[in-house]
Amino acid sequence: MKTHLRVRPTKSVLLSLRHQITALQHGHDLLERKRELLTRLVHQRLKRYRELRLTVHDALQSTYHWLSIAHMRMGSTQLRQAVLGLKPALSVYILPRSSIGVEYPTVTVESTPIQPVGLMWTDASFDEARRRMTEIAVLLAQLGEAETALWRLLTEQRKTQKRVNALKYNVIPRYQNTIRHIESVLSEEDRNAMFQLKVMRSQLETTEGESGDFRL
Repeated sequence: MKTHLRVRPTKSVLLSLRHQITALQHGHDLLERKRELLTRLVHQRLKRYRELRLTVHDALQSTYHWLSIAHMRMGSTQLRQAVLGLKPALSVYILPRSSIGVEYPTVTVESTPIQPVGLMWTDASFDEARRRMTEIAVLLAQLGEAETALWRLLTEQRKTQKRVNALKYNVIPRYQNTIRHIESVLSEEDRNAMFQLKVMRSQLETTEGESGDFRL
């Protein structure tokens, strides 16, 4: 990896680099703050996501338990006939939302009253299974929203971390090394110029002294 920028060691370039490194350090500070906020938000979302997963896991077991009972008591054919013509029990609305520049969907689920089924051969377990499946659908929508938001926030947090590291360990050090290099070159040029001036002044004084002696 190159430690310097390929630029000419001049004063104008030095001034430009100083302005640029100031902007880079300011950008690094902003990205560092963004990374901290994203990390905090990821931890908050991760806690909520884990709680939802446990809730959904328990709810799924209970739902499939009642669905199995309804299947055993009514059979596959009667279950299919019972659900024919039923209206959806849920209304789902998905809207975009943004946090710290990261956009993810917000899912809102509204459940409607369960439509009664007027069949004499339906079992009570069928209604209980329908109620629990409606509830689990709401939980799954919330889990999907939490998982999508967590994934996108985590992806953005990793990208921000990479940018912070690139600025801190690569870009800014290269600018700093280049600035020190140019300062060293310019300082050496100033010393050489001063030395040449002293030599020229000494030569002039020597020449003037010899001319005065000649006139005498």
